[in-house]
Amino acid sequence: MPNKPIEKLLDKDSWKSYGAVSTPAEIVELMISLAEMESWKGLSILEPGAGFCEFLGRIQARHPDNHFAGIEVNPEIFKMAAARHKSFQLLLSDFLLWGSGKKFDLIIGNPPYGIIGEKSHYPIHALKEKRNAYKAIFKTWFGKYNIYGAFIEKAGRLLQAGGRLVFIVPATFMVLDDFKLLRKFLAEQGRTKIYYLGPGIFQNRQVSTAILVLGKGEKGIELFQLDSRGQMKKCFACEKYDGGIVRFETDETRAFEKNKIPLGQIFDVLFAARSPEIKKHPLASTRPGKGLVPVLTGSSLRPGWIDYDNTRSGFYFPLARAGELRKFYGEKHIVVGHTKGGKVVAAIDERGYPWREELHLVPKKDGLNLEAVVGYLNSSEVQDYMKSLYKEITPHLTITQLKLLPLPKILA
Repeated sequence: MPNKPIEKLLDKDSWKSYGAVSTPAEIVELMISLAEMESWKGLSILEPGAGFCEFLGRIQARHPDNHFAGIEVNPEIFKMAAARHKSFQLLLSDFLLWGSGKKFDLIIGNPPYGIIGEKSHYPIHALKEKRNAYKAIFKTWFGKYNIYGAFIEKAGRLLQAGGRLVFIVPATFMVLDDFKLLRKFLAEQGRTKIYYLGPGIFQNRQVSTAILVLGKGEKGIELFQLDSRGQMKKCFACEKYDGGIVRFETDETRAFEKNKIPLGQIFDVLFAARSPEIKKHPLASTRPGKGLVPVLTGSSLRPGWIDYDNTRSGFYFPLARAGELRKFYGEKHIVVGHTKGGKVVAAIDERGYPWREELHLVPKKDGLNLEAVVGYLNSSEVQDYMKSLYKEITPHLTITQLKLLPLPKILA
């Protein structure tokens, strides 16, 4: 096992283009302990995206009487790992496309993460030619998706009955709508245990992480969080889980929700036009002109206030025809920031301007006091509630989170 992390042994673009990141030794140890295997003899153990076999190496040092296999797609890493671990069954292959004729008792590791696409936009560009093949195979692929979700699905299908999957992954699968099919898959496969670690686990990576443990063939869900003493504290457990978003519910959050109505019952929660859609629209312009107004972005949005004059989108659109991008653009409605560090930032768009992205609340009935709703959404009580439920899981506010946000009946 090398003394340096992957990114120090390879040129930066090489490891980043595959979504690789090395795992701190203490996290490797924690994950092995969380596998909770009844016996460490005669097991078939697999490390997908094996890198330098950090997990297999540590398990073998203590429990040598097992079969160890690893899959690695990066040829440069594979060559070095194979030279160091000759007793392991290592294979140079794409785990997501690899056909295995056997099942495993334990699948453990740190799968790559990132969105696959062109180098100019997305981190994982080494695999961009395989994206369509992945989409055709994986049932949980939805939206932009993130490659770690496909690793979870593939690994879950390769488990023996009673086997364990132990992955450290971004915690975004807990709440983002892109992972709704993955959460349902986990609920169908077995008992889901989530150990939330939060941000700061991976050096120079701004991502909140969680350890996912899947017990094949079991039922239910458990959520844990590190307490101030560094101990794992169980937040809740449920014997029935249908794949819904995973939240840190407490007595306080439940009390806040009491006698309130989910916002989604009062408002349609809609997403604005994205950049590619605006860019190719024949009415969009990159220069100001008569009748044209800026296409607004989140940079123009503040609590209770919208800057209509300045924008960073670089596009302009005829105000009179804004409804051709989205019907609700030409109407008075509430705009909520999509990426505001997990905070709810809301304001009323009185002018019905076109927007690039952001979330939009369109009343389902007339007569609502939008000013009062905006004041409530920007309140410290709502921010505290959202922070308690969702921690630092993601800076993105989702449609589902907004739909579930409790609204006082007096505002409905």
